[in-house]
Amino acid sequence: MTDASSLLTDRYELTMLDAAIQAGTHERECVFEAFARRLPQGRRYGIVAGTGRLLELIEAFRFGDAELEWLAREGIVRTAALDWLADYRFRGTVSGYREGEVYFPNSPILIVDSTFAEGVILETLILSVLNYDSSVASAASRMVSAAAGRPLAEMGSRRTGERSAVAAARAAYIAGFGATSNLEAGRTWGIPTMGTAAHSFTLLHDSEEAAFQAQVDALGPSTTLLVDTFDVHRGVELAVRVAGPELGAVRIDSGDLPSLVTAVREQLDSLGNHRTKITVTNDLDEYTIAALAASPVDSYGVGTSVVTGSGSPAAGMVYKLVAHKDADDEWVSVAKKSAEKATVGGRKHPVRTMNASGRATAETIDVGETEEPKGSSRDLLVTLIDKGTVDTRYIGPAGVELARAHRSDAIAELPDHAFRLGRGEPIIPTIYV
Repeated sequence: MTDASSLLTDRYELTMLDAAIQAGTHERECVFEAFARRLPQGRRYGIVAGTGRLLELIEAFRFGDAELEWLAREGIVRTAALDWLADYRFRGTVSGYREGEVYFPNSPILIVDSTFAEGVILETLILSVLNYDSSVASAASRMVSAAAGRPLAEMGSRRTGERSAVAAARAAYIAGFGATSNLEAGRTWGIPTMGTAAHSFTLLHDSEEAAFQAQVDALGPSTTLLVDTFDVHRGVELAVRVAGPELGAVRIDSGDLPSLVTAVREQLDSLGNHRTKITVTNDLDEYTIAALAASPVDSYGVGTSVVTGSGSPAAGMVYKLVAHKDADDEWVSVAKKSAEKATVGGRKHPVRTMNASGRATAETIDVGETEEPKGSSRDLLVTLIDKGTVDTRYIGPAGVELARAHRSDAIAELPDHAFRLGRGEPIIPTIYV
């Protein structure tokens, strides 16, 4: 169970609730939808992430005495709204794309069926989680593709907020990273953790050789030694002298990586350390990883660029009311008509249309009446919360592993040119029918 506060939200959600209660419209049945109008930075696809932890946050979304007393003291809502919030728990239904799924512009990633009051106060929570986690996962997925099978570790905790660091590690792992440096992410979500020593450990000791010896004594010769505190080639020589042929890896955190990595590989081989691997961790992103494709790098550690979504720290998702029942208990589709922010009203049902080779060709979205997927189409919606009850398959460490596996399967459906790093249009169109 999470310790998230129901006040991690925007004031206008509660003032809308307050006004709707006074107007008598707060119990109207509604359909809300989370989607992205466009992909970050002209990318060709996005990855849905954050769903599992969002489900836990919704389950724990409560207003206790301390929150209610503060709302009353600040005069944010009136007594009727306070009484309603005191008994709040989400009792509606949430369906959506599975975590790890590929998404495109206007994909209905999350659909909330509830009363207006129950659904509207979740807006900030839903967008906070999906916008950040999906941005990280989308960037991380591009890095995984650029690495072409070489392992990546997430190590960006110090480049974002302390809560965001845990979320970023989780999202990167779902997108294909193999480990994280963040221990809370390991404890909470079951993600493998990694890490050995920083430059301060070397500087603590009387010499670089003494620092290496201390690390090998503690962690064994298969450890990874950081060799660029002073001179890289001198560091490699000392690392081999101390750890011998069983040295696990050397880490390089600075310099002209393509030429330096090649020179270090040649040096290690000349010293008989053919099995010692090279890992690099110097301000990497998908572009620098791709530039190292021809270099003898064995693994990568990525920090700032992954936890900031490689330049797009939010995925641009929005949360809109698309349908509600009117005073006559009839369903009414609603939509914004604002310039450049227009939306499509009505309940939606998305499927991914596939060709005979099992590759995606379109995101086809039925509006209104739902039809069963035809031919080789794949249904994209699953039920995540059913009348207030969370589907436990999608939460906790097991949910993370399920999302990681699903991302791998979903990525395999995309055409090969989806993985080009240059800016481009979404790899398949979104078609409303």
